[in-house]
Amino acid sequence: MHRSTRSTRRTRLAAAAVVAAATAAVLPGTAVAAAGPAPAGSVAEHCAPGPDGTGPTCSFDVPPGAYDVRVTLGSRTAAADTGIDAEANRTVLAPVATRAGHLDHRTLTIDVRTPESMPDGQEGDGTPGLQLRLTGTAPALAAVTVVPRPDGPRLFVISDSTASDWLNTVQRGWAQELPQYFRGGIDVANWAVSGSSSGSWLGNPRLFATLAPQLRPGDEVFIQLAHNDKDTTEADYRANYAALIDGVRAQGAKPVLVTPPVRHLFGTDGKITATGRIVNGLGVDLPAVMRDIARQDRLPLLDLTADSEALMERLGPDASFPLYADLPAGRSQTHFNEGGATTIAGLVAREIAGAHLPAAGFLRDRPAASGE
Repeated sequence: MHRSTRSTRRTRLAAAAVVAAATAAVLPGTAVAAAGPAPAGSVAEHCAPGPDGTGPTCSFDVPPGAYDVRVTLGSRTAAADTGIDAEANRTVLAPVATRAGHLDHRTLTIDVRTPESMPDGQEGDGTPGLQLRLTGTAPALAAVTVVPRPDGPRLFVISDSTASDWLNTVQRGWAQELPQYFRGGIDVANWAVSGSSSGSWLGNPRLFATLAPQLRPGDEVFIQLAHNDKDTTEADYRANYAALIDGVRAQGAKPVLVTPPVRHLFGTDGKITATGRIVNGLGVDLPAVMRDIARQDRLPLLDLTADSEALMERLGPDASFPLYADLPAGRSQTHFNEGGATTIAGLVAREIAGAHLPAAGFLRDRPAASGE
């Protein structure tokens, strides 16, 4: 898989420290044979050192679907530090230090698909099968098996670039970092697509028309579309959301509305501006409309706009700016880097817990956002 080179030491904000509490770590060169049946055999068979000094990578020839990846982490001889990224740079296990002689068994549920990152293929198909990359300061893997999980709980994300999986850039989406907040058992399927709006999600045949038939009763479907509805009227915005909500419900799945994260746009008073709060060019307060739709339709609402606004204002313009991606054109005011996306995902995880959604039963220890 082609990946942008990142340092082995993952930069993590305070949110990630809490996520890491329930995870484990390992060192290379201590592999033991994997126990039990699985399409994935021994570590030696499937894993190799990564290119350009990156962490070891593991590759498994499996078709698209949901998989339980059962890993044994730890070294019999030395202290270690490890995390795991899966597929398109999705963080599924945050790095954690472990002591020498300590082996820890974990199960991670991972979504495998083609295209590997955004489902419209704008970054290409990626690498077929399941790809894992070990992260941390001293990563290793003692054993690994991969087992299909075709009928487990699923959480889908319909959104834009602020949530999407990114394969070939330093920017990260919050749904790309969300899996690390969950124990194994729930498949997080991130369908967020850069540049998409409430209208394009309905009009592009590779998006909702393709996703809807795959939904099944009990699936949770998070919908966060606003950043690219810059010229959408309130009437059209409401109609688009109604179509998405009705389409999800028609499959027996459960829609959940998520208001968008704010842009890094501050006024002279130190507050996020209206444009930063995703009030569009026509003056439509899109998060407020989403809140009203959720109230009228009696849907769960995760108010990421309010949460991210409070976080950014508490940190202030200077301290909050490092959460955003440093791109070739300059620091983004909309898109997050890995640490920022991890922090925003922590806010989403906290909202999931507070809303008592079915997915909350799979959360690890409740995270705190950076700055708290």
